[in-house]
Amino acid sequence: MQWLSSLGSFGEVIRTIILIFEVLMVFNLMILVHEWGHFLAARWRGLKVEAFYIWFGKPIWKKTINGVEYGLGSIPAGGFVKLPQMAPMDAIEGGSSSDEPLPPIKPLDKIIVAFAGPLFSFGLAVFFAFLVSWLGKPQSEPFVTTTIGYVAKEGPAAKAGLKPGDKILSIDGHPIRRFEGFVDSVRWGVIASEGEEIQFEVERPGEGVKLIAVSSKWPDLEREKTAWWRSIFDRPALREVGIAGKETPMVGRVLEDGPAHDAGLQPRDQILTVDGQPLLYRAQFAEYLETKKGEPVELKILRAGQEMAVTLKPRLPDVWTSTEEKARPMIGIEWHQKGEMTVYYPSIPEQVSDAARSMFSMISKLLSAKSDISPAHMSGPLGIGRVYYNLLEEPSALLQVLWFSVVLNINLAIMNMLPFPVLDGGHITMAIAEAIRRRPLQSRLLEWVQTGCALMLFGFMIFVTFKDMGDLFFGPKKAQKTEKIWLPKDQRPVSPAVGS
Repeated sequence: MQWLSSLGSFGEVIRTIILIFEVLMVFNLMILVHEWGHFLAARWRGLKVEAFYIWFGKPIWKKTINGVEYGLGSIPAGGFVKLPQMAPMDAIEGGSSSDEPLPPIKPLDKIIVAFAGPLFSFGLAVFFAFLVSWLGKPQSEPFVTTTIGYVAKEGPAAKAGLKPGDKILSIDGHPIRRFEGFVDSVRWGVIASEGEEIQFEVERPGEGVKLIAVSSKWPDLEREKTAWWRSIFDRPALREVGIAGKETPMVGRVLEDGPAHDAGLQPRDQILTVDGQPLLYRAQFAEYLETKKGEPVELKILRAGQEMAVTLKPRLPDVWTSTEEKARPMIGIEWHQKGEMTVYYPSIPEQVSDAARSMFSMISKLLSAKSDISPAHMSGPLGIGRVYYNLLEEPSALLQVLWFSVVLNINLAIMNMLPFPVLDGGHITMAIAEAIRRRPLQSRLLEWVQTGCALMLFGFMIFVTFKDMGDLFFGPKKAQKTEKIWLPKDQRPVSPAVGS
């Protein structure tokens, strides 16, 4: 759909509407399958089904078919199947539409009906995982590597002695498989750490394996002081130590008449070395150019599988509009944001296992008093929808959406199995208690408990929605775009027109 952007503002609006529609379609599919599980199980066990709704709240559409009211609610968060013989859910689903007395059902029937929703979500995740294992999942170099590509100056990692080129083997004793990702990753290892120090086990070329303790505190990273009401939208900062994964810099765009253009660099060229020094991260290249002060540099590049040498001389842009930073010698390129992508074909068990372990790890950190992770770091429908929106903008949108849907459906199944009233796990827990007591739980007390828990759930959804809104509207500000223009040789001024 990138071609729509060529139509100007109108095209961008149409493109945005289409993306939002696609996000809603993906969401509704997952809700539909989950609730369909409850619906089919209820039919199988002979329960009365009064309604089948996607989303909550006042219906914006409804229709009764064979005694079942099907509808679309006005609050885009989940859905429900109204089953009056299960635990009372009036706070969410509304009161029963029928006054006729209904026979009680066995605890086993309640367990089967409650378990069917998470089971269908799990089945959908397995189906998506099969498609990913067949079609593949595109991933950039940081999702594959465990090697440090960049260490921020004055950050905790730099002060502790971590260096670019170090291969991370484990963090706090947990093996590392990748730099980015939900589990077994450097990023999660740092975020999930709980002590004052984070223990990095690294393999350094020529020096062997080292154990390096890195402080978990970064005093220089302080939040900007804002109005008190912003705390409603802001999330607490997560742990960082100032490292990034190795990525071979790739040219995304070559600016006309710049040094790179004159030297013949092309989009998708990978820069392997500069003056014989291996490049492990984009920022490393910019830092190196600052030390050269406009002197010529020799690059080794990889183009279409072949290595070649290119010599060019960085210089000041002829037009530089930024008032936030001083003009400096550059080569006139814009980096490719993703770099070289490879297609990985993860097995179904690997995908399901990784998704489940990520969810259990998150739950354990939420319950840990030593962890910095809190409910304020979780997301609701708005935040998840934003992730889908961003994935749908990528060239490999379908494959990325399938992969993320595996993770989300596994998480949905696990979350719903938690023994919290209102959730499916709560229904199962109460059914087990009923079976042990050999008589139904007191309906009046149960109704109060269900209502209270429903209000807590809605309160939590509102809480995380505010955090999601903060990410959307008050997230990190984009740096002012600097206009850099290089002129043809015969039009270049004697001195660059900085600030023009």
